[in-house]
Amino acid sequence: MTRRTGFLFVGLLLFVFASATYAIAQDFEAELKKQCDEICQPTDQPWRKIPWQTDLLAAQKLAVEQARPIFIWAMDGHPLGCT
Repeated sequence: MTRRTGFLFVGLLLFVFASATYAIAQDFEAELKKQCDEICQPTDQPWRKIPWQTDLLAAQKLAVEQARPIFIWAMDGHPLGCT
């Protein structure tokens, strides 16, 4: 096999691989969007309207200003209990 034929062969392989990868990525993106649409909850859920805070000091300051209690969710380990 000559050098030129080798380059053409490698180029052809790269083209086939790239086009197959692009097709797989398009299918993956469509499937992911479909699954997200099925799983995602509507945004009108009441708990989504709560102004959740992730900074404890900011939440404490806000609670003092509004004279409200603080609800703290704290845990240790894996969120699915897989520890």
